[in-house]
Amino acid sequence: MKVLHFYKTYYPDEYGGVQQVIRQLAEGGLTYGWEAEVFALTPGNPGTILIDGVRVHRVKRLFKAASTDFAFRAFTTFKRLAAGADVIHYHFPYPLADMAHFWAAHRKPCLVNYHSDIVAQRKLLPLYRVLMNRFLGSVPVIVTTSPNYLASSPVLSAFKEKVRCIPLGLTPAFPPEPAVLETWRGRLPERFFLFVGAFRYYKGLDFLLTAAKDLPCPIVLVGGGGEETALKAKAAAEGLANVRFLGALPDKEKEALLSLCYGVVLPSHLRSEAFGLALLEGARQGKPLVCCEIGTGATYVNIHEETGLAVPPADPAALSAALLTLWENPPLAARLGAGARQRFGELFTAEKMVRAYVDLYREIS
Repeated sequence: MKVLHFYKTYYPDEYGGVQQVIRQLAEGGLTYGWEAEVFALTPGNPGTILIDGVRVHRVKRLFKAASTDFAFRAFTTFKRLAAGADVIHYHFPYPLADMAHFWAAHRKPCLVNYHSDIVAQRKLLPLYRVLMNRFLGSVPVIVTTSPNYLASSPVLSAFKEKVRCIPLGLTPAFPPEPAVLETWRGRLPERFFLFVGAFRYYKGLDFLLTAAKDLPCPIVLVGGGGEETALKAKAAAEGLANVRFLGALPDKEKEALLSLCYGVVLPSHLRSEAFGLALLEGARQGKPLVCCEIGTGATYVNIHEETGLAVPPADPAALSAALLTLWENPPLAARLGAGARQRFGELFTAEKMVRAYVDLYREIS
């Protein structure tokens, strides 16, 4: 059996949360006899490549507008690939996929992963709403990643009779390489809070820097792009000596930092942060979590006072107070970190996620 995933980008062009979910599903499904292929656009060289056993088909992106990649060849290529698939797995939001779905008229079993409401492009939403609603209405199943998002999304509420909830999951943490671990142990303070992710508009990092002004604890940021230049300029202008920017790092180094850190902070203040895989990365390492309550999966992963602390969004004072509370109370941090690890094992493993999707593929095919 073969499933075709369709999204705007994939590895190695982009290393975001949606791409990580597709990767986990594509690789994990092989265990259950489901071969996966991925169709995406690329700013680089088009063609078909094999990535960790997954065949990835890419067409050249012609242009990008409102965070949407476009290519006319995407329509004919998708129709050809869909003809050879048993199930089509769309990842939303991506308006080009909506159009290709109707243009191809493939009549194949299909489902939609609803990763996020449209937030940054909400002014354009009235122009897209008719197509979006027609697309979501045409598929038999819509999957959201947390009950929180279903309860708070006005779009999903209109289709709630067909919505399933399958939480995201990660494979078990691999032990950091001793040499990498020792290198970072020598370069960083004994205790520090860690942020991991792209420096996007919705990550709330400006508020984190404001919060850092009143904190005695070091804060380490791993990632880049997006708001990186502005954030570094702010940190320099305000003399934030306790803030370190490490840039984007390979997985083995990121895992070492997750192992060494005191806690993980994800200050995202907008609903574009639909889940927060960085919180899962911290939870599987048994770290206390700090995030904002934005009505999304972030506070499905991080239960206030059980796995970490949740604060109001865009509130540097509340964020600072939460980090300071954990910093000054190691027993509390240890208890919350243990709770995070336990919740991860109960709900958020890749094995549970993949098995749930494979069952769904079988149900609709």
